[in-house]
Amino acid sequence: MTLSTMTSVRKSVAKLITSSLLISTSLVFAGQDEGPAPDFTLKSNSGENIRLAEQRGNVVMLNFWASWCAPCRQEMPHLNNISAEYSDLGFTLMGVNVDENQADADRAINDLKVAFPVLFDSDNQVAELFSVDAMPTTILIDKDGNVRHLHRGYKSGYEDDYARQVANLIRE
Repeated sequence: MTLSTMTSVRKSVAKLITSSLLISTSLVFAGQDEGPAPDFTLKSNSGENIRLAEQRGNVVMLNFWASWCAPCRQEMPHLNNISAEYSDLGFTLMGVNVDENQADADRAINDLKVAFPVLFDSDNQVAELFSVDAMPTTILIDKDGNVRHLHRGYKSGYEDDYARQVANLIRE
């Protein structure tokens, strides 16, 4: 094999590897693990409509939860702490409740003393936009509106990861 042929083969292999990486990256973005966060508007527990796009410039955490979800309830005090610690630094935490009955959500908000805004997604349209398939699901969105981190479920200690990721995104 000549030097020219070897160079040509190397370039072809490099193009094939690059194409494969681009395809796999596109598949990740399509699954909302990264890429632009879909915009939505939902009514909040304060009665106002909140639109995700209006949060551009802030780091945003969306926490999808339900009143019947034990890990969700366990996680709430930690989320309150994260919200309190970072809210003055350009961070917004919004719970997205998926209960069909808002009264169930309202009871849980009161029982758990949720201090951050809760949005009501009783028909699960927003949960579907983000391909939520586990409770809770926590999504971190950067200042430019891109999904940067996706967490499914909750175990004690996850809040440390959340806080670290929030701090890093705020510094960007």
